[in-house]
Amino acid sequence: MGSLPPFFSDFINPHSPPNTKTTTTTTTTTTQFSSASSCIDETTLLNLFKSQQSHLNFFFQHLDLPQTLAFTRTLLLQSSAGATIFFSGVGKSGFVAHKISQTLVSLGIRSGFLSPLDALHGDIGALSKTDVLVLFSKSGTTEELLRLVPCAKAKGAFLISVTSVDGNALASLCDMNVHLPVERELCPFDLAPVTSTAIQMVFGDTVAIALMGAKSLTKEQYAANHPAGRIGKSLIFKVKDVMKKEDELPVCKEGDLIMEQLVELTSKGCGCLLVIDAEHRLIGTFTDGDLRRTLKASGEAIFKLTVGEVCNRHPRTIGPDAMAVDAMQKMEAPPSPVQFLPVINDQNQVIGIVTLHGLVSAGL
Repeated sequence: MGSLPPFFSDFINPHSPPNTKTTTTTTTTTTQFSSASSCIDETTLLNLFKSQQSHLNFFFQHLDLPQTLAFTRTLLLQSSAGATIFFSGVGKSGFVAHKISQTLVSLGIRSGFLSPLDALHGDIGALSKTDVLVLFSKSGTTEELLRLVPCAKAKGAFLISVTSVDGNALASLCDMNVHLPVERELCPFDLAPVTSTAIQMVFGDTVAIALMGAKSLTKEQYAANHPAGRIGKSLIFKVKDVMKKEDELPVCKEGDLIMEQLVELTSKGCGCLLVIDAEHRLIGTFTDGDLRRTLKASGEAIFKLTVGEVCNRHPRTIGPDAMAVDAMQKMEAPPSPVQFLPVINDQNQVIGIVTLHGLVSAGL
């Protein structure tokens, strides 16, 4: 076991006699931990992060790249042939295995998590001779995985162990092994798996992205697997999918009196009027901000003013096939942000309106 960092060493009483009773030691240690909790300062925390960085660098510097490449190519070959890539693990390694499996699924690669316990009670039925089973275990001595191996072999699956201890039992039983070098755990006792699991996660996610590149996954394909999330919405939804149209549009003619259009201005929830001609072509826009400014500048004369006399004849616009996320960026662009964009077709005819509120409500 490695030596304790100075910060943690302070928690051990160097003056305790060899035969101190367990209860006394426990009480002393608990008291010291309690009093030391206020000693976690910025320097201490920074040193811990630096230590973890050093442990991760050790992994990067000692990783067997040819071995990792063989592993990655195996997953690529098998998945391209229609195999399902199953992952399994126990405890923290199990959480990592499940996460990596979900990452592959999100990339359109058939994958799943196989609980070593549930597998022995029926779930192994999902495993076939064309599939791959990747087993994560730092020590390679996890009993649940060792019991699963012969059953998975009987199904004909290709077994790969991912471990961090040389000469372990699990590696000797599998068709392939990948060694993940671990210098030590960040834990002062070198016990809590906080560095080894971080390495497993980095390893699995990096391999997943390598597979993503090899399969030439496009943004559109990735978004199709995330339709409800912001990622998917930003890559899938177009302006025409989120715009208001037809009876929802706050439209008026340029010859209409401003005061006669107040209901139209306020009832459609857009904060503006779209000024159009007889062919529904866009002439300009008139906002509730324009109303306030005109009222302040004109006073009672506003009752005689038409919308066309004060409207903005050069508003920002957007087409229906533009991405919704691009509409939001256009609204927020300099010199000043706007709350809406008229949607026009190639003939400059108004076919809709997209609002900032509508985009936010859509989850963009």
